[in-house]
Amino acid sequence: MTPGKAYLTSDEIRSLSARSDLWGTWLILHCWGLILGAVALFALWPNPLTFLLAVIVIGSRQLGLAILMHEAAHNAMFRTPWLNNWVGEWLCGRPILADLAEYRHYHLTHHRHTQTEKDPDLRLSKPFPTTRASLRRKLIRDLTGQTGIKQRAQQIMFAFKMAGEVEGQPTAQDLAQAFSGPVLGRALIANAVIFAVFWALGAWWYWLAFWLLPMLTWFQLALRVRSIAEHGAVEFSDDPFRNTRTTLANPLERLLFAPYWVNYHLEHHLIMHIPAHNLPRLHAMLLGKGLGPKMTTAPGYLDVLRQATSRPA
Repeated sequence: MTPGKAYLTSDEIRSLSARSDLWGTWLILHCWGLILGAVALFALWPNPLTFLLAVIVIGSRQLGLAILMHEAAHNAMFRTPWLNNWVGEWLCGRPILADLAEYRHYHLTHHRHTQTEKDPDLRLSKPFPTTRASLRRKLIRDLTGQTGIKQRAQQIMFAFKMAGEVEGQPTAQDLAQAFSGPVLGRALIANAVIFAVFWALGAWWYWLAFWLLPMLTWFQLALRVRSIAEHGAVEFSDDPFRNTRTTLANPLERLLFAPYWVNYHLEHHLIMHIPAHNLPRLHAMLLGKGLGPKMTTAPGYLDVLRQATSRPA
């Protein structure tokens, strides 16, 4: 049973659940528009400030692509099913080396078993609260690319396993099978297109500077902060009002850490098939029903990080 059915009528849920091809189109254009705009800004005014700004904005929009893939995994991004899957796969998932089908299976398991021992995301939330020093080390590893390099290496090794069990040093045939298979092959195609577009905007090294670098640094940091906000330092239970947090993000936080209403995470867990742009409406409806005191919320991401680092050193 959808948890939200205990608090909303069928008509209320239906009014929030309508999917829209127009909304889906706008969201994907907005995300890629910001990415290309950030690259164009540096191409027009190349300097250290516009370079840093481009890396941060693109890293945050790479998280945006992950959030839109999440929408597609719930079949909520587009009304047209094939468009939902195609955009979720090729314009959202593959550019950031993610697989829509694998993510959908993994993520729906998370929804069925949120904050229980069967939750595949429990390893991300259970360490919290932690100490400030521990979180500082994690964030430094994110910003310096250590986390990203480690995860990309794990993805490549997983591709080898998908191509066939690899023992010892991978052979040239192992490499060919791994990089031509569905796991990495489609990601390479998507990134080849991005490489060509960035080169057209400025130079061949733009893909390294404005795609790979943000993916290995700011994207990893934003991903961690968003993950902590959703389930870090919340109640370990099956109560949907206590095991998930909504963060009331300001405009800057939405730009950097919470694209496309992902901060309304408690509402998403109550009714997971509601399109993201309707989550603020759902939040207002829950408050209107007097459910605010039951809900786990935070006034911003700094407050979340304070809660997540409340364990004494």
